[in-house]
Amino acid sequence: MAWVVALVLSPVAAAATVTIDVSNVKSPKGRIRAAVCTRATFLSDSCEFDADAPAVVGTTTVAFPNIPPGAYAVQVFQDEHNDGTVHRDALGIPTEGIGFSHDAPLHLHGPRFNEAAFQVNDQPVRLSVRLRHLLH
Repeated sequence: MAWVVALVLSPVAAAATVTIDVSNVKSPKGRIRAAVCTRATFLSDSCEFDADAPAVVGTTTVAFPNIPPGAYAVQVFQDEHNDGTVHRDALGIPTEGIGFSHDAPLHLHGPRFNEAAFQVNDQPVRLSVRLRHLLH
């Protein structure tokens, strides 16, 4: 019975909204697609949270309500063809703008989670992500 009282009285970690301001959007084509990822899903297509907004030249804002506390990293791309895929050239270089939280540096296989990671607790988080146009 004591565990029931402890469970009821224990503080519950509240979810927070994560808002991402995506800058350096050069074209109004398609959508800005963003994902909030854990270490296990970063740089994959299976991140826990994803959202998108119509591309707006300059800065486009994408919001994620109800993100539970934890460590995350953000990955973003401009889906100019509106097909949910990052298009690449013959060498595998993205032909659409891409970006990561903390403007994490690109390595051979993308940034490291620790370079892009941020913490979510019970307060709103606002991040700026700059799209990089690697072939433009």
